[in-house]
Amino acid sequence: MPKEIHPYGVLLRPIITEKTTVLTGLDKYVFEVDLRANKNQIKEAVEIAFSVRVAEVNTMKMKGKPKRFGRKVTSRPDWKKAIVTLVHGDKIELFEGI
Repeated sequence: MPKEIHPYGVLLRPIITEKTTVLTGLDKYVFEVDLRANKNQIKEAVEIAFSVRVAEVNTMKMKGKPKRFGRKVTSRPDWKKAIVTLVHGDKIELFEGI
């Protein structure tokens, strides 16, 4: 049985790029989330943190990129990304004005 993640520990940071700012016009917001979090936990965390209604959650695991330190080649850790679609009319103010 996996350990339960607190709703405020699920969302790690928002991902703000040119592509994600275009998605905000479609009521979609992108977050880096805990690797262990599932779609239901992500939906609950967004609804609690931002007081909005979530229509859909899409997740994907991102492979860590390789990095060099002199001769030594290592890689960044893997991470998980969630694209959260809100009910039409709801907005997250954190992303506004960027």
